[in-house]
Amino acid sequence: MKTSIDQILKVDSLHKTYEIKKLFKPTLKLNALSDINFHLDKKETLGIVGESGCGKSTLAKVLTKLEARTQGEITLLGKKYDEILAEEFHSKIQMVFQDPYQSLNPRKKALDIIADPLVINTKIEANERRDLVMAMMKKVGLRDEFALRYPHHFSGGQRQRLGIARALMLHPEVLILDEPVSALDVSIQAQVLNLLLELQLEFNLAYLFISHDLSVIQHMSDRILVMYLGRVVEYGTRDQIFNNPLHPYTQILLESAPKTNRANENQAIVVKGELPSALNLPKGCAFEPRCPFATAACKESVPLLEIKQGREVACFEAR
Repeated sequence: MKTSIDQILKVDSLHKTYEIKKLFKPTLKLNALSDINFHLDKKETLGIVGESGCGKSTLAKVLTKLEARTQGEITLLGKKYDEILAEEFHSKIQMVFQDPYQSLNPRKKALDIIADPLVINTKIEANERRDLVMAMMKKVGLRDEFALRYPHHFSGGQRQRLGIARALMLHPEVLILDEPVSALDVSIQAQVLNLLLELQLEFNLAYLFISHDLSVIQHMSDRILVMYLGRVVEYGTRDQIFNNPLHPYTQILLESAPKTNRANENQAIVVKGELPSALNLPKGCAFEPRCPFATAACKESVPLLEIKQGREVACFEAR
């Protein structure tokens, strides 16, 4: 059984609210993240899954300090986020972005792109930086002659390898992967995913893997967090989520995905209506307007995460 010593990242009661201001109109509040709780252990992969707009990318931005949290506590290696200096923070946690082209400076050569974290956060001399960059390029499958090429000379998969190499230069312990293969062809996706698995073993990395693709999540994750409109609705191991989903939303997600290899095939669940606006959420459960199992209680109050069958589920009618 794992203990708190194994925990690299811990998130407690995390909230992120955006204020939408319009001229001559009241300020609206958009709750992008509401009461998010989870932990990430050493050398494991936690998958984050949900529809577009559920808060996955916002969570990634908050965890990497690209966005400030509104409320809640985040702990990295036993230290609270506010207590960690920038240099130490970036040496412990890094991010690989969804679009490998937009995340790379088109005016810089591959050598300089990968070396950037060393230039900004260390005092390593130029010759040593070059040697470290060349060694990392080899680890991610990029040939030496690519070092002096610009991003537009690379394919999508090669650009993503550039992004991965850059993220690993400070030898972080946590890598946040925000849809890292969604922009790539299927054949290239497999190559990049296998590379990530190899690098995880070599560098003892913990991954927070964000994706809407359930087959990718199933392949990569040890535990899975299912999100809906900024809230966690189910949180358990890969086998629990894929073989015996309890929340109706999780069940619908799995049924809508091809070839998820579920052990239990249930009768298809028909989802009602459309996704509610994040600016005008229902009073009770956000999934209530679309849920075929909703009751009066679902309309009145928000279900909290409770332990059911060994995992956490936020549903009054979990089955």
